Amino acid sequence: MPAPIPDLSRCAMLSMDLQTSIVDIYAKNQPDLLPRAAEILERAREAGLTVIHVQVGFRPGLPEVSARNPLFGAIRNSVQWQQMFQGPGGAIHPSVAPQSNDIVVTKHRVSAFAGSDLAMILRSREIETLVLFGIATSGVVLSTALEASDADYRLLVVRDCCMDQDEDVHACVLDKIFAQRATVLTADELLGAIGARESSNPA
Repeated sequence: MPAPIPDLSRCAMLSMDLQTSIVDIYAKNQPDLLPRAAEILERAREAGLTVIHVQVGFRPGLPEVSARNPLFGAIRNSVQWQQMFQGPGGAIHPSVAPQSNDIVVTKHRVSAFAGSDLAMILRSREIETLVLFGIATSGVVLSTALEASDADYRLLVVRDCCMDQDEDVHACVLDKIFAQRATVLTADELLGAIGARESSNPA
């Protein structure tokens, strides 16, 4: 029996790390991922929900990156890796690009909360529920979900709008780790919940 979907009245959609260079690496064999994500974002806008895009970014010279950090230290030491987060490659993919009323948050580590003003934005909008999706499942989605869970947010994770290079890790995170902290659902199930909310709150 599917888990009940939390109230979406104080909800934010977090589209995370769907930057062109990252999408090109992770989702080249998943052509349906971006159209599904784009539909969620558009329906969320139509429903008046908060839409937040999370991206990785750095200042010139990468002063945010510590050599003690194995993952991000590798970026600092590689011009090729740095280019992933600059120019067109670092921009959010055109298929899911921010619209006029969307919010864009820049982070400097794996979690969407690390080094960003995401927490302040969520507090100011009195957000209680987060819908998470993006690349990668074992990266930004997992790190953000763990931090958000400890901050007492209700969590929904959109299974078929997340992607990981390792399918076994992807399944383990979704089915075992998130099962205790979040409602894991498909894009169609989320769209149905948004539609039901609109039907019960006619303009």
